[in-house]
Amino acid sequence: MALLVKPEPFTREIDRVFDAFFGQTDRGRRWVPPIDLVEAEDHFVLKADLPGLAEGDVNIEVQDGTLTISGERQAEHEQREKGWYRIERSFGSFNRSLTLPDGVDPDRIDASFANGVLEVRIPKPEERKPRRISITGGNGNGKPAEVEGTAKEA
Repeated sequence: MALLVKPEPFTREIDRVFDAFFGQTDRGRRWVPPIDLVEAEDHFVLKADLPGLAEGDVNIEVQDGTLTISGERQAEHEQREKGWYRIERSFGSFNRSLTLPDGVDPDRIDASFANGVLEVRIPKPEERKPRRISITGGNGNGKPAEVEGTAKEA
């Protein structure tokens, strides 16, 4: 059983190559917070580093078997008329999605947020066991039909 993290349209490495070739700066880059996904005995744990965000800045939704974490970190830089400054911290909106295994109950997913780290606990679905279905005959009494006969070896 596995959770599938949907790939971002462009990874950081590809962005870096394009930026170097076309001479763009970090300001135009999209913020993609890193996530860890760990499998435990009866659940999965997803952790996302979201520094500078508060609990109310983050949204978690489950729709059609996909868990989506989204939010936005606002830019905090000041304007200066003289001198130089550098902005390396990324900002902007983000959206991370992962496909849940079949059978996960969205109502049992829990999330907590502390010290800029979002933790989402996703319970594993219970093992699906085959259910035996008895076949009743068309004799109308609700009991299985009896078949009589003999077998011969050839």
